[in-house]
Amino acid sequence: MALPVIAVAGAAAAAAYLDAKLHIRHDLAGGILSDPVAKAQAYIAQRQAQKRLLIYHLLEDNVLSSRSGNLFLEYEGRSWTYRQFYDSVQRVGNWLMNDLGVRQGEMVALNGPNSAEFLMMFFGLEAVGAHVALTNCHLTGGPLVHSVKLAGARYMIADRDIRHLVEPCDDDLAKAAVETIYYDEVSLAALKDTTPLPAARSASVLFSDVHALIYTSGTTGLPKGVMITAGRWINTARGTAELLRLTPEDKFYTCLPLYHGAGQGLCMLPVIYAGASVRVGRKFSHKTFWPEVCESRANRLQYVGELCRYLVNAPPHALERKHNVQEAWGNGMRPDVWDTFRRRFNIPVVHELYAATDGMGSMYNRNRGDFSSGAIAVRGYLWHLKKGAIEIRARIDPDTEDIVRDSDGFVIRANSGEPGEVLHCIDPAMAEAAFKGYYGNPGASQKRWLRSVFKPDDLFFRSGDVMRVDSDGRVYFVDRLGDTFRWKSENVSTNEVSDILGQFDQIAECNVYGVSVPNADGRCGCATIVPMSSITLGSFDFARLYTHVAGILPRYAVPLFLRVAPQLSYTGTFKIQKGQAKREGVDLDLIEQAGSKDSLYWIPPGVTAYVPFRREDWRALKAGDIKL
Repeated sequence: MALPVIAVAGAAAAAAYLDAKLHIRHDLAGGILSDPVAKAQAYIAQRQAQKRLLIYHLLEDNVLSSRSGNLFLEYEGRSWTYRQFYDSVQRVGNWLMNDLGVRQGEMVALNGPNSAEFLMMFFGLEAVGAHVALTNCHLTGGPLVHSVKLAGARYMIADRDIRHLVEPCDDDLAKAAVETIYYDEVSLAALKDTTPLPAARSASVLFSDVHALIYTSGTTGLPKGVMITAGRWINTARGTAELLRLTPEDKFYTCLPLYHGAGQGLCMLPVIYAGASVRVGRKFSHKTFWPEVCESRANRLQYVGELCRYLVNAPPHALERKHNVQEAWGNGMRPDVWDTFRRRFNIPVVHELYAATDGMGSMYNRNRGDFSSGAIAVRGYLWHLKKGAIEIRARIDPDTEDIVRDSDGFVIRANSGEPGEVLHCIDPAMAEAAFKGYYGNPGASQKRWLRSVFKPDDLFFRSGDVMRVDSDGRVYFVDRLGDTFRWKSENVSTNEVSDILGQFDQIAECNVYGVSVPNADGRCGCATIVPMSSITLGSFDFARLYTHVAGILPRYAVPLFLRVAPQLSYTGTFKIQKGQAKREGVDLDLIEQAGSKDSLYWIPPGVTAYVPFRREDWRALKAGDIKL
């Protein structure tokens, strides 16, 4: 009997080794053998047949079930069951339909910070068959006017608390025939018409209809509106709820903005699909964060990486380990914060995802231990077998950031451990369904497509994100390519910042890019500038330059660093070389080692001018004594 026992033990050991090396169980648990596309199509078709394709219909499903009396929403000391919130939506919908005359199928701009009233307005617009342009509530001036005009909206419905941002735009909005209507808690509480909203107003929506706009990139000057179809929206609710295994007993806490895809699409929507509950914070504040999380008794917490770094760097809070959170769900958690965040705040699971409002393809890492800490996904043998030709990483030129092609003109795959841009293979017949594009901006939409990647006329979608996969199958986010970078949870367009700098009368040329700085997430803005030939370093007006950019750009888009150079570096095809400048960043040692004589300037905290950036400043940044 000894030999069979030994053989079985040996086989089990071999199987365990192969599983650890090839991640077989991990891939199976991730549903690699299922067909998520077919499942999504079947679900959307079912909802289409029922004429119930909206998130409002999911809200209504809860009201018509045994969950009607369950808690749905908490906000600043107030709470609503599903039935109570639904009744509030009926009152808002009747006001929109009867008093404002909002028409079925028209786009309405909704502009406000997080609040229960914001959500009532959102669902009220859905219920009467309107489409919603979710406007960034921090915008003012040209970017705000552009966002509303892009949507073709007759109405901008705005929270009264941001009136100071909207009123400077009144004349421009009036010229565009846009009427601004303000709301607040008192005005919505005064609505009395509880007549059930006619089902016909929301029943004719098709899965391919543009249901909402979420603005992304270009937030420094000219936002782009990503078209969200009704089918994508409701499938996001289903898919995320199932991924997170949400039940009616679960409770989320989020303070992420509800005008964005993360707070709305990855928290509110799956909560409603599952019949769970949510505590919404108006905005992130270290003062209120842990008290709200603890008071809510939420077992799920939504994050973005910048929020986590802020919490880790903040002084200890008396309540930071006295919560009920079992899983943190979000994106952008950096490896140097990950384990500290989990241990310090006693949160067992960090569930990191990678996704983009204007992208396709998602990655997830439900992490408990050391192996996948810091990664955005783990790819095993079965995943590569089934999807290795659908999602690939293309080699990029480190200087131009262009995709590298071989002598036959086809794309070269990045090797293991080598950073590469993620591309997604798409059936050309399904291209429009996969990525609807940017509203009213077909040129920007077309730039996301790449043809003849591995064979003539094949079609791939460009993510614009660089990732690497190590020999153990762990996927790591490396950087954002090209014309955008992310700082303070906002996307910054390098082209639009360059345009503003180019308007300054002492600058001849400029090159804007994002640079990594110690103890900060994302990349902050840096601009290499070439002064006019008649301007010397001594005569350059750095204070006036600050006044110029700070008066036009949002604070997060103002370049914090300037690199003054005699000329820019170009490739043989006259493209600006950004790679070396990005790699050197603001590290004075690297810049000196490269033989550069460029001068660096920056805006220290509390200063309103560009001043010389010194070695003691660099040391203070590295030590964490100065935080940006």
